[in-house]
Amino acid sequence: MSNHLEAKMGDIADTVLMPGDPLRAKYIAETFLENPVCYNKVRNAFGYTGTYKGHRISVQGTGMGIPSISIYAHELINDYGAKKLFRVGTAGGMSPDVHVRDVVLAQGSTTDSAIIHNVFGGGIYYATLSDFGLLDAAYHAAKDMQIPVKVGNILAEDRFYNDEMDRQKLVDYGVIATEMESAALFLIAAKYHVKALSVLTISNHLVTGESTSPEERETSFNDMIKVALEAAIAE
Repeated sequence: MSNHLEAKMGDIADTVLMPGDPLRAKYIAETFLENPVCYNKVRNAFGYTGTYKGHRISVQGTGMGIPSISIYAHELINDYGAKKLFRVGTAGGMSPDVHVRDVVLAQGSTTDSAIIHNVFGGGIYYATLSDFGLLDAAYHAAKDMQIPVKVGNILAEDRFYNDEMDRQKLVDYGVIATEMESAALFLIAAKYHVKALSVLTISNHLVTGESTSPEERETSFNDMIKVALEAAIAE
């Protein structure tokens, strides 16, 4: 059984929202789910299962970065049978076309992480992509709710403090935002033939300097949660 989750088999739904911040997991469960039950407190990576419009949904905090989300994605899939995984988290805006508080649907995720090389070896630059069915469902759910979304390629950085990266070149090639997890989520989902999507809120902008407070990042980015939940039950 799992090394990092204390849940019993059957405690976790086959659809899981995966915020990085465990307190956001708690907020999502208590705000959007009916009758949420906490199934995990190990390492304070809170996990809950409840229902949304009659559909069983789990929410699992994953921590920050590719190594951390890789652990939880692997165990949710292999130990608990998760089939649809939604990262719901924050990202930094890179493109002038995105702004603070915008919702972004990650069509794919570029990365500077060695995970691609470690899996495929030299010479293969595997493209980590979201599941089109989930992407399509999220896009149309957002339109139905009149929530503007941006769709595009994002960057999953291996380091938060990374002065050496030429982000402007990435913007020139169409990368619209940066975070630290999605490439790993998409890679692991592809390996195990399950579905994954990242629904993100722009919490700060690397060019304009716009930003949001920690309190906003924890509790007020409701549009992305609504989009993910509606996509989860539609697809």
